[in-house]
Amino acid sequence: MAARGSDLKYKRLLLKLSGEALMGKQPYGIDMSVADRLAGDIAEATAAGAQIAVVIGGGNIFRGLSGAAKGMDRATADYMGMLATVMNALAFQNALDHKGVPARVLSAIPMPTVCESYVRPKSLSYLAKSQVVLFAAGTGNPFFTTDTAAVLRAIEMNCDAVLKATQVDGVYSADPKKHPDAKRYDRLSYAEVLANDLKVMDGAAIALARDNRLPLIVVSIDEPGNLLKVLRGEARQTIIETTG
Repeated sequence: MAARGSDLKYKRLLLKLSGEALMGKQPYGIDMSVADRLAGDIAEATAAGAQIAVVIGGGNIFRGLSGAAKGMDRATADYMGMLATVMNALAFQNALDHKGVPARVLSAIPMPTVCESYVRPKSLSYLAKSQVVLFAAGTGNPFFTTDTAAVLRAIEMNCDAVLKATQVDGVYSADPKKHPDAKRYDRLSYAEVLANDLKVMDGAAIALARDNRLPLIVVSIDEPGNLLKVLRGEARQTIIETTG
């Protein structure tokens, strides 16, 4: 019998979800039926032997850049966005708990009555025990996106890759919903993403991944079971990595 997880291409993965992914068809907030479906995908992945970390954005509740654009101080707006990510992480922890998946929320901003503070050795220990780790509050600093936080935590956790779940099945030259003739890519280099301004992640996140040779995988969030397909190398996806 094959060892648990032996058929997985990626043993330890960081899943990056946007806050908007939790909205479902709602105009804002959290659709717990969507959270429940995504938690089911993670339960399936952990049962197969994968170790999963998660970073969720906060755009479904508050987005720092939009707050700053309306006249709010950027640092204050970003801190509010970080608090929104904590709310999302707690909601998603609850969904995982309902699936019988042990999960921990660790925040870059200390709030001990709500969740644990981020400590790297503790996070590594939880992952090694096959507990899902939810990293909240971004990097703990303003002016950095949750995309950058996801890449940073993935590097710290020795993850094999970052999976960015989107509403399309990979990276396109333009928005395929607005431009039906947009070109889809199966593979890209970090340099190509930056040079063509493909908007996969912000430039700081791409550069950090490049400097640490961390593969980035872009895949559709709307297809159930896609997480396990990615872990096995079977999903329709775009992989961003060092070429040559």
